[in-house]
Amino acid sequence: MMKVLSLVPYNVFPARNGGQKNIVLFNKWLSRQTSLICVTVKNNDPGYAEYPVLNVLSNSRVRYINVFYFFTFRRIIREQQVTHLVLEHPYYGWLGMLLKKFTGVQLVIHSVNIEAARWKSLGKWWWKLLYYYERAAHRFSDYNLFIQEADRQYAIAKFDLQPERCSVATYGIEWNTVPSKEECMQLQRRIKQQYGIAEEEHILFFTGSFNYPPNLDALKTIIEVIEPLLLQKKGFRYKILICGIEIPPEISRRPYPNIIIAGFVDDIVPYFKAADVFLNPIIDGGGIKIKLVDALSYNRNVVSTVNGAIGVEPSWCNGKLLLTENGHWQAFADAIPVAAAIETAIPPAFFAHFYWENIAKKTVAFISVSPKP
Repeated sequence: MMKVLSLVPYNVFPARNGGQKNIVLFNKWLSRQTSLICVTVKNNDPGYAEYPVLNVLSNSRVRYINVFYFFTFRRIIREQQVTHLVLEHPYYGWLGMLLKKFTGVQLVIHSVNIEAARWKSLGKWWWKLLYYYERAAHRFSDYNLFIQEADRQYAIAKFDLQPERCSVATYGIEWNTVPSKEECMQLQRRIKQQYGIAEEEHILFFTGSFNYPPNLDALKTIIEVIEPLLLQKKGFRYKILICGIEIPPEISRRPYPNIIIAGFVDDIVPYFKAADVFLNPIIDGGGIKIKLVDALSYNRNVVSTVNGAIGVEPSWCNGKLLLTENGHWQAFADAIPVAAAIETAIPPAFFAHFYWENIAKKTVAFISVSPKP
């Protein structure tokens, strides 16, 4: 049986945001197809994992350059008879290169973003240095997993990778059917009662971790641009419901006539299921927008920018995903009442692509093939 060592060098247990959730679930479903152990930082809680976790790495930032970890990982690989080493992100690329050379382990890089491109979009001056390091790590690895096809094509072209060594392991969902209409209506009644939303008002929903600049920018766009445009639409009644962590006080403490700042909630799922329209005015950042996949998987209608929907094909969504050009906020606002009236259902093609079991089986099949020299 394939034996996988997953190196996760940051906090993911418990998962508090989409990126952490993606890694935890990727390993969970991969562990059902292989024998998997996870090596991670000391302040992760193994109780949240469904697979063995070794808290080996220091919480210090210098852990990324600690050369003594080579000996630690070499011992684990030999003792556990590991066949495949999976790196989350390319930051431990140097360690993966050494372990591949001196243990013969197959090296896999699992990237949820093209990191250099993401940091470039966020205005970081050092993105070019990361680009060359990221490129070297991917070129040395045996297998490269990307979260969406555009990232795969970028890496093949820019990093000069062999296409047969590159595959897509997208963010997934753990269910393969839409919730019932009755369940969603019941949750909507509950949410409306909880927040004093009138029966005839549509629930427009947005969520995120607002310590991440693209999410915060999107929130400001909703408040400062999109909502004023919606006010001009006579006869369309709505409330915009905002959930998430680290909303700045200057936003959370201000009163808004049509915006409800709910902040952190223990369970975000009922809010997704209760929404009439999910708003996704994201422009910056990389990878796939996990909140978008979740919203569609709960059979919600979505209005999104083009950049916010990278990795999700409208053809998979049966008309429930309406796209507008980046920054064209009038068109975005115009699409919201249209989306609120859509009554189609997410089709099986969507679940075929995003169901975790399918993703894990595809990944195992891909990394089981002996790499070309």
